[in-house]
Amino acid sequence: MAVNIKKPIVVALGGNAISKGSGESVSKQFIRARTSLTPFTELARAGYRIAITHGNGPQVGNALHRVELSRDKITPIPLYLCGASTQGEIGYIIANTLRNLFIESGVERQVAAVVSQVVVNRTDPAFKSPTKFIGRFYKKDEAKRLARKSGWTVREDSGRGWRRVVPSPWPREVVEVETIRRLLANDVITVCIGGGGIPVYRDEVGRLQGVDAVIDKDRASAVLAVELGAETLVILTSIKHVATNFNTLYQKDWDVMSVGGAKEFLEQGEFPPGNMGPKIESAIYFIENGGKQVIITSIDQVKEALENDAGTRIVP
Repeated sequence: MAVNIKKPIVVALGGNAISKGSGESVSKQFIRARTSLTPFTELARAGYRIAITHGNGPQVGNALHRVELSRDKITPIPLYLCGASTQGEIGYIIANTLRNLFIESGVERQVAAVVSQVVVNRTDPAFKSPTKFIGRFYKKDEAKRLARKSGWTVREDSGRGWRRVVPSPWPREVVEVETIRRLLANDVITVCIGGGGIPVYRDEVGRLQGVDAVIDKDRASAVLAVELGAETLVILTSIKHVATNFNTLYQKDWDVMSVGGAKEFLEQGEFPPGNMGPKIESAIYFIENGGKQVIITSIDQVKEALENDAGTRIVP
């Protein structure tokens, strides 16, 4: 399917697009951003209307560590405000990098970063059983002490140490969607819903209240794409194709996969929850709610993928 460049497309950047870990310096993050975002220069030149979403794991980890270190000296910042501050931080890195790439390449496009809220259901079952690991690793005794002091839930993470776990509720709507829609209609490349968006819920009179949780970035991207009426959702990751029987002699890389096939493979456990699973779930949601195609590929293949020459396409 050819991509209509005047229809908005949502492109979800993988978690490593800006930083590979909480120990990377700011200068290295800018270098990595430049490498990751260079392919967007030709997309911008071609006239694609792009909403860029992104992860924020390492940056939130740093923010939480700063909160822990200063806990006895200044008022701690809740997780949802850490999410808001890192949206601004990464939004600036992406917008600044894209602007500079456009200046160097003679591309006349504007870029704007929108700090975005995403509504979740306060009664979502995820709030009763937190599963999303965040922040640094601790020894068991220290983790238990912090849990008692701060009201955290902590668990052991794959034998590597103990970490905080928080709810990961399903996103319902993007609060700033109309602002994003207007920016895209005016050819402004828009950076939004970083880290899955700032989780908020509506109280009994409809006011928005922040809540400590982490929304999956790919799920939130799928919700945004549906709300924008996009035909195409692009999910960029570290691999060029979706594969079944991954890392075995029977590995199969897929060029095209039906949404029905994706559901079957998901049910069979082909796509792990902490890896490809949420991406496939997001693809299914988008297609079943009116989307035409989901492209999953690596960031260096994004232009070719939009031209039907790379990646995996999930279609109705």
